[in-house]
Amino acid sequence: MTVTLIWILVALVAVGLYLSWTAGRLDRLHTRIDAARAALDAQLLRRASVTQELATSGVLDPAASIVLYEAAHAARQAEEDQREVAESELSAALRAVFEEPAQVEAVREVPGGDEAATELAQSVRRVPMARRFHNDAVRAARALRRHRKVRWFRLAGHAPFPLAFEMDDTPPTALADRPGS
Repeated sequence: MTVTLIWILVALVAVGLYLSWTAGRLDRLHTRIDAARAALDAQLLRRASVTQELATSGVLDPAASIVLYEAAHAARQAEEDQREVAESELSAALRAVFEEPAQVEAVREVPGGDEAATELAQSVRRVPMARRFHNDAVRAARALRRHRKVRWFRLAGHAPFPLAFEMDDTPPTALADRPGS
């Protein structure tokens, strides 16, 4: 009788430890999502800021400046539920303005334009990486949250279901393929 109780107790402790480990893993994934989202927000803000700075610098022609400024302003001011659309529109505006490598070269020839073009190219290339890291963390957390043990024992607690950030982040080819920048 006591041997059976000991084995039952050992089994319960093992199950408890396993559930505790799974809950800790899920908590770490949610923390990773929060950190990745903060990094993504920082990169999106940096891209919009650099775009606004370039648009107001007088380096571009007036039409391109207005298009870029309005798209960057809309991306910075967008509410959370409209953010993906606004960021996609900024990507489209950047592609429209910097579709031709000649436009980037014209910006680079103006005093201070080389630094501005380099900074814009760097920020445009970092956004897809930050979005990929965020969406990978979301995918891992969703996969773990789909397991029955997580649902049955409510191991996710009150954490909201993680959502991926879906946007058009294709950089302009003239900025994406710059060697050495």
